[in-house]
Amino acid sequence: MNVPTMAEMMAQGKQPEVLFWVGCAGSFDDRAKKITKAFIKILNKANVEFAVLGTEESCSGDPAKRAGNEFLFQMQAMTNIEILNAYEIKKIVTACPHCFNTIKNEYPQLGGVYEVVHHTELLKSLLDDGRLTIEGGKFKGKKITFHDPCYLGRANDVYEAPRELIQKLDVELVEMKRCKTNGLCCGAGGAQMFKEPEKGTKDINIERTEDAIEVNPDIIATGCPFCNTMMTDGVKVTNKEAEIEVLDIAELIANAEDL
Repeated sequence: MNVPTMAEMMAQGKQPEVLFWVGCAGSFDDRAKKITKAFIKILNKANVEFAVLGTEESCSGDPAKRAGNEFLFQMQAMTNIEILNAYEIKKIVTACPHCFNTIKNEYPQLGGVYEVVHHTELLKSLLDDGRLTIEGGKFKGKKITFHDPCYLGRANDVYEAPRELIQKLDVELVEMKRCKTNGLCCGAGGAQMFKEPEKGTKDINIERTEDAIEVNPDIIATGCPFCNTMMTDGVKVTNKEAEIEVLDIAELIANAEDL
């Protein structure tokens, strides 16, 4: 896999078209690593000059901020901003809506001003510019429903890019009754990913998975590593593993193209 780091690019006197912010999940979580790899395969196929920070990348600070530790968030953010500014980064893409929201909306107050896009937005622009073509491949005719990540949809109004990519796969896109501005959280936002659920009668991810099962899909598409984990767990708990697959949009495209 061709994954240059910013340090290597700078040594060659080159500046990437876009910096790929991998994020903690994309770097360390075994399931999310597959999403990272799928996205990189697509970037390489579309001849996008990109780089990653590698070991210089630290957590964006989203979990710390959401859990109420503003001090830790600012320490993490300022360390990252120092590195990004030193490399004169202009444009950042990330496959995690949490990193996307934090770097786009919260870094500017600390001196980190960049153009930040979610990976579905970048893939959509590559498609529009003719640098990427998508065929249905093995997903042709399948029923897919898309779960809107909170930080992509309601927080940043990105609803269409992921859906347009899914529709390019020659599939049937079916919407859950709670979708877009009326979407329901998977249950992992606000740093809830890292703690046990509160007392109650039902976990949120089960409730959300039931929304998806209602429309009888072959695949639940996600655009966030946290959502992916929660929906995968939901599918397991409801014993639908044999019938329903949970895949990130980058994986759908990479698999359709056999990358």
